[in-house]
Amino acid sequence: MVNTADDEEFFGLHVSPDVDTVVYSLAGIADYDKGWGVAGDTFNALQMLSRLGCETWFKLGDKDLAIHVYRTMRLREGATLTEVTEEIASRLNAGWRVLPMTDDPVRTLVETESGTMSFQTYFVKHSYGLKVLGVRFEGAENARPTAQVLEALENSKAVVLCPSNPVVSISPILSLQGFRDKLRVFSGTVLAVSPIVGGKTIRGPAAEMMKAVGVEPSSLGVAEMYKDFLDVLVVDEQDAELLDDIAALGVKAISFNTVMGSLEDKVRLAKFCLHVLGMDG
Repeated sequence: MVNTADDEEFFGLHVSPDVDTVVYSLAGIADYDKGWGVAGDTFNALQMLSRLGCETWFKLGDKDLAIHVYRTMRLREGATLTEVTEEIASRLNAGWRVLPMTDDPVRTLVETESGTMSFQTYFVKHSYGLKVLGVRFEGAENARPTAQVLEALENSKAVVLCPSNPVVSISPILSLQGFRDKLRVFSGTVLAVSPIVGGKTIRGPAAEMMKAVGVEPSSLGVAEMYKDFLDVLVVDEQDAELLDDIAALGVKAISFNTVMGSLEDKVRLAKFCLHVLGMDG
């Protein structure tokens, strides 16, 4: 289940950055060096758009653009984002079902010292260098998780919250109508991996954004954000001293090496989480 509040329109095309990153990664075609896009992609179309006077700060490769053309075409034909994502994931051989959090429009707006802007403008155009004053999710009050998301949750034994930015990657999902309530009464185990290591993020603005919304940028702060539904929080070994404080919130805390510098590190952490959930047999 993937956040769609970062979705944006570029050159008249519907771009779903988080969804695409997950699909490309599962399909084995992601550019791991850049952290986004398709490995080995070219940028001929973007170069021509630049010659035509278009802003090209959001780097869309040629293969990437083909995905956005297809998505936009299918959406205009009446397909839902969920249906289109399933088609793309299937045809790229992602091997897993990827579900957008909602088919309703939700957009992350970041309030900064230079004014309110879309998340992509803040994150990419300004390289998340502006001071953040607040974050809101436009449209979330009317957005619902899809039937497919609710069905998947109903049929799952566990829910894992990846170490994504808790403010702009996880909170939009939690803001959907009724979804947080579903997690509170979930019959299985809800486990999260903290993205904060030693009071900092490995990359990205999660720590600064947590400060902006009044949350301590630490694994304890992450536990505070999730405590009403969270059963287990995996924190990095550097934050082992926070285990008792997290446990005092009613959340079981476990320390492990959560820093992922390679694919092997990612597999190791995933296997550990499955072990904690009792699903490694």
